[in-house]
Amino acid sequence: MKLKWNIYTLVLPMLLMGAACNTRQPAAKQQSEQADDIYTCSMHPQIREHHPGNCPICGMELIKKNMTSADSVAGNIQLESLLKSTDEFVTASLPTTTAQRKSINIHVIAYGIIEYDTRATATISARISGRIEKMYIRYRYQPVEKGQKIMDIYSPEILTAEQNLLFLIQNDATNISFIKAAKEKLLLLGMSTDQLQQVIQSGKPIYAISIYSDYNGHVHDAGMTHDAEPANSMNASPTVTGELSLKEGMYVEKGQTLLMLMDHHKVWAALQVFTSDQSLVKMGNRVRIIPETDTLAVIDGKIDFIEPFFRPNSQTLTVRVYFHNASMLPVGSHVTANIYTTRHNALWLPQSAVISLGLNEVVFVKRPGGFMAHKITTGIRTDKLIQVISGISEKDTVAVNAHYLTDSESFIEPSSK
Repeated sequence: MKLKWNIYTLVLPMLLMGAACNTRQPAAKQQSEQADDIYTCSMHPQIREHHPGNCPICGMELIKKNMTSADSVAGNIQLESLLKSTDEFVTASLPTTTAQRKSINIHVIAYGIIEYDTRATATISARISGRIEKMYIRYRYQPVEKGQKIMDIYSPEILTAEQNLLFLIQNDATNISFIKAAKEKLLLLGMSTDQLQQVIQSGKPIYAISIYSDYNGHVHDAGMTHDAEPANSMNASPTVTGELSLKEGMYVEKGQTLLMLMDHHKVWAALQVFTSDQSLVKMGNRVRIIPETDTLAVIDGKIDFIEPFFRPNSQTLTVRVYFHNASMLPVGSHVTANIYTTRHNALWLPQSAVISLGLNEVVFVKRPGGFMAHKITTGIRTDKLIQVISGISEKDTVAVNAHYLTDSESFIEPSSK
């Protein structure tokens, strides 16, 4: 009997210990699973707890975060990459590309305005001193045709020359050389051939001679700069309907420029070429111009002249395209032009792959575990492409969208290695 009791005393504790182990195993497993759960705040994702609760910052209830593929990917990143400074190495997964060497046609977009061709500018000057008796042209931009009468001028000088001619004809008709010299003097002073014949036939001097235009064009005041007011003008009237500064009764001096004529059919397009494109534009490049006032009046031409200076208050280079203004496009109207340059064989990247840091250009080169900021030297930009001069080769892989890898360009410290 004593032996039987000893057996019970040995077996019973073992059965009780086994039952206890079976009941603790699920509890331990449950605690382990709970330890793997992560609870975070939707407003403050940096808060990560292993149990439910409230956010210590805002007090919002923590939500359970499920493990995603991104977490597993992050787990594969080497610790050395994660410990690198964020201003030179970015851990991310983005589409990549490589620089491609190819030959492409480059066209430059330029903007400009239509200006008068100053080579076709004509002036009407006074050959004699005198007083304006009558004006036949009243307003600026009034059209004038060749041979049209401009004004009548009374001049004591030409009146004296007329009287000398009449005296020779009436008293010394055989003196052909003197009579011829007197006629030539009147013609040089501005008298027309018809007026000279009128004086000879009538035997009476003409007190006011007429001045005629030798050119076609639109009238401008002397000293005007195309469509601008004269510098000393006090006239507040619009330039289109403004009166000329010359008036009847005013005196003029010999050699004084009275009027300027601009031909609206002879103009040029002054195109502004930006600094990045100036090396591409050459004399003779083909150009297609589209006026804003009439998009159907497309003008095909070539670059005829490159101005060797910057215009005032401008850092763009001005090139000229001469053309005949058959459509009578308004002078001063804006145009858009495509300048077609020669083909360029170079290494090209998408412009989205390059970040400009002022004097430096940066790309993000693919490295194990992420991307490293890398300095490059660039050249031409065209058609969403940018030329790579140095810094990377065709074997290097870079991020297609470099801006996705940074919130601020100022923090990047590129490597040139």
